[in-house]
Amino acid sequence: MTSSRSAWVFAWLLLAPAIIYVLIIVAWPLVETFRLSFTDASLRKTVNYVGWRNYEKIFNETFLTVITRTFIWTFFSVLLKMVIGMCGAVMLNAAVPGRNLFRILTMPPWIVPMAIGIFMWGWMYNGQFGMISGLLQRFGIVDGPVAFLAYGGSAFWATIITDVWIGVPMVTIYFLAAMQAIPKDLYEAAWTDGASRWTRFRRITLPLMAPAIITMSMLSLIATFNSFDIIWILTQGGPSGQTTTMIIDTYQVAIGSKKYGEGAARAVVICLFLSLFCLAYFRVTRRLHTMDKA
Repeated sequence: MTSSRSAWVFAWLLLAPAIIYVLIIVAWPLVETFRLSFTDASLRKTVNYVGWRNYEKIFNETFLTVITRTFIWTFFSVLLKMVIGMCGAVMLNAAVPGRNLFRILTMPPWIVPMAIGIFMWGWMYNGQFGMISGLLQRFGIVDGPVAFLAYGGSAFWATIITDVWIGVPMVTIYFLAAMQAIPKDLYEAAWTDGASRWTRFRRITLPLMAPAIITMSMLSLIATFNSFDIIWILTQGGPSGQTTTMIIDTYQVAIGSKKYGEGAARAVVICLFLSLFCLAYFRVTRRLHTMDKA
């Protein structure tokens, strides 16, 4: 009995650092944010309970537009990262000369500090001295300078392209690792049976990489949905709010306008969306695990 109790105490001592970390770094901020979302907290010293008023205020036409824009921005960004990352992994997995060099060359967007990379893209998007506008003019595609970040549509896609550039290396390396874990015997058997390269990819690579694809899609979705640096450095949500996503809107209200209560309500809504994403992910992975056992 004493030995069992000692083992139980020892186990809790080992778990204590992780539990304390979760309580202080994760649980307490979440609880505090949820509490603030029901108050009119701001720079004033007095904080009053306002019930659901902050949630009623944010669910207006403007915020619904921001939610829709966030989902569109996230969808296209994640989709492009998955497609380009898969294509890159397939090419890097091929037995071609200089393959290791190509693998190294995929890393700079991930290695370069994010702020520096974003400023570089901001320079390229500039209408007066940016490289993209200059090339378009040189080849006669446009007649004059194009300020990509000055117009809503082009600024929206410019932020997506920048996010894809930053995120593709991680997706590529992750997919490459999953691809190299597939037994070569399966490809050799399929090749012997006369299966084409596309058939081998569709029948072997994609099914066996399904868990990796789902996991990376979820990780990329969460990171993209919460992406702040790219949009803020390039456009700060402009022009005219055309690149304002939920995380940018939350920052502008909570930090820019010092309306902490309303900002907390927006943060709670973001957490709810991300929780739904995670639940969907767990459900899909559980189903895949059940299918593998069957």
